[in-house]
Amino acid sequence: MFPATHFAPIPRKLSANTALGATTLITVTALAGVSGFVRNAFGERLLQSANQAAMLDIEAIEDQNCFIPHLTVTTFADAVANLSGEPYFSLELAPHLTMASKGCWAEYMLAAPTLGKAVERAIGTIGFHSKGDIMSLAVRAGEARLSYASAARGLDGYLHVAIGSVGILLSLCRHFLSPSWRPLRIDLDIARPERPTAFEDIFDCPVIFDAPSLSVCFEASGLTRPRAGNHHPPPITVGDIARARVECRTLNSVRDVILQQIWSQVQSGKVSVESAACSLDTSVRTLQRELNREGTSFRDLANTMRIRRAAELLRYTASSVTEISAVLGYSAPAHFTRAFRNGTGMSPQEFRRHLASQIAA
Repeated sequence: MFPATHFAPIPRKLSANTALGATTLITVTALAGVSGFVRNAFGERLLQSANQAAMLDIEAIEDQNCFIPHLTVTTFADAVANLSGEPYFSLELAPHLTMASKGCWAEYMLAAPTLGKAVERAIGTIGFHSKGDIMSLAVRAGEARLSYASAARGLDGYLHVAIGSVGILLSLCRHFLSPSWRPLRIDLDIARPERPTAFEDIFDCPVIFDAPSLSVCFEASGLTRPRAGNHHPPPITVGDIARARVECRTLNSVRDVILQQIWSQVQSGKVSVESAACSLDTSVRTLQRELNREGTSFRDLANTMRIRRAAELLRYTASSVTEISAVLGYSAPAHFTRAFRNGTGMSPQEFRRHLASQIAA
């Protein structure tokens, strides 16, 4: 591990009066593999404490197609740094991060014939990955600058997002160029640390701090070079991504944002209005008031998302009603059955028999 080093990110959190519909979101796959790294590096107890700080079991849903607030990501990372005493633990994490773990959006990128085409795909479809993040590419005098602007910039814990983003961008480039490829330099939009050489050792290139943007700079000729190796991934289209995910940039209302947060909670096995409010940096009272203005409530939305998940589990798994009830957090199967009947007009058993009759027909 690296010795303690002082960083000075600009602290910022959303005001309780901020419109909740403006909350920025990112797919939970952005954290894929992070929980495992934290467990191996610092132990199970620290991982669970970081989950408690974020009020979400990240590992339980890291491979799912759901969105979480950027604030949840930075809160989790900041908790790991504070609890471990390693203020830039993410430097050791960065080399292990890979674009390939970022779900269907990444699969679409990695199926491109060249790095340049992959970047074009990423820029055009970033909305399937995040609401608020921006990717861009600039080419000048033979140098390409691949930049990533995260909506998490300014939040406590952003420096870990910045370091992790560099790791992912390097992984993308090496997928098309070679595992040993090195960039010309890296620009980081975080304050210069006391020990900058630690960054250069990890990224194996010069690193500029206090930059206006986060960028990986390399020779522009790499954009047109064919993919390294003989691997030919199966074709994937934007339509494939759309079928797997709700496009994040369409989530504009308070109801949309809360539904995504509840969906991530449902998949992790615990739904809580306190957790939802915390992840959006607001109070329970403010959250409920905003939902009331839209003619709904947290309880109604939670019931809707639980029933949706229950229908999926009944349709696509062989799990028993008792098992599904427990997974969804109901205190008893009878309570689950009552809620499911209220939501669909059928009991769980009747729903399965209805599905079976449709298949038979």
